[in-house]
Amino acid sequence: MSSSPIDIVEAVTPQQRDEFIFFQWVPYKGNPYWVPPLISERRVFLEKSKHPFHQHSDVALFLAKRDGQTVGTIAAIVNNRHNETHGENIGFFGLFECVENYAVAERLLAKACDWVKARGKSAIRGPASYSVNEEFGLLVDSFDKPPCILMPYNPPYYKDFVERFGFVKAMDLLQLFIDVGKLGDAETAMDPRLVRLTKKIQQRKKITMRPADLKRFNEEIQIMKSLYAQAWEKNWGNVPMTEAEIDYLSHNLRQFVDPDLILIAEADGVPVGLALCLPDMNTPLRRADPRPGVPEWWTLFKLFYHWKVRKEIDTMRVVLLGVLEDYRKQGIEAMLYMEVARRALPKGIHKAEGGWILEINDLMLNGAQSIGCEVFKRYRVYEMPLSPSP
Repeated sequence: MSSSPIDIVEAVTPQQRDEFIFFQWVPYKGNPYWVPPLISERRVFLEKSKHPFHQHSDVALFLAKRDGQTVGTIAAIVNNRHNETHGENIGFFGLFECVENYAVAERLLAKACDWVKARGKSAIRGPASYSVNEEFGLLVDSFDKPPCILMPYNPPYYKDFVERFGFVKAMDLLQLFIDVGKLGDAETAMDPRLVRLTKKIQQRKKITMRPADLKRFNEEIQIMKSLYAQAWEKNWGNVPMTEAEIDYLSHNLRQFVDPDLILIAEADGVPVGLALCLPDMNTPLRRADPRPGVPEWWTLFKLFYHWKVRKEIDTMRVVLLGVLEDYRKQGIEAMLYMEVARRALPKGIHKAEGGWILEINDLMLNGAQSIGCEVFKRYRVYEMPLSPSP
């Protein structure tokens, strides 16, 4: 690595944002586990006029340059909705990528800290791209496994660089592995008394489960939004999405959604629980191998081929699974797990990744582990105080 000085440049033009995007292919060259993104999706994600996060919060993108070459990237973020929701005064960093050279990481992290500090924030947390509602946390183990849809991936040395700079753990997020075949017959592995109690509660409270109706997509989105806002409102770091953010996310995911993998639990016809699962589109996307210089129509053709023709997706991600507080500890979570498994198996989906789940969420972790789920990945959110300006 050259000893030339490292310059930090804000990425403000479309060309600079493309440099920001294209750099990802540098640190992951030859890595068989990284899933490259669609360039068109990343362009929309970084364009302030197109991503609704920018309607309420501030983001600055920075490039690290050495000898005219990009050697790293980072985003500095002030998430106003997070601070309003949690009564905090912090900033975030995200979209952090760099070559294996600590001097580059140090300059990038220092720039993010300075940018956040200049806006009066007392601490910085991350990585978050841009918020808890998107990719969140740094992978700190299981680097030999590819990420599931909407989950981050990074080289092992990022953890060392971030900790060397002075960041410490704020929270760990756990990813579960689920053998869907075992889950589909989970009743045989569960305590028979719990099974009987669950069935009695289901009958007494008239608990039913139904798949999402894509013909009423907008109405279903509102139901899921309401359940999410109530069931997850007390989670650490949770920030309710705006209507525009929900529209943005649902628009991006609608073409990949399988309604059989989205279940709504109802008690006497009133929605009380949600299981939102997505086919792991990262599998065909990794096969399609998007990269700079390759026409995206060709990438999309390969994506469709591996997805619909070769039918290579055998994994789903359990993005959300939760129940309103008044209906917890009654077996409804287990019902959702089992029902979604029964619907997934005929589709050739026999593996699932669940979460992430907060390491402090004992209720959800104990329930998941009781039906055979195992923790197999760990993501870490870091934070660091920022000293006041002199």
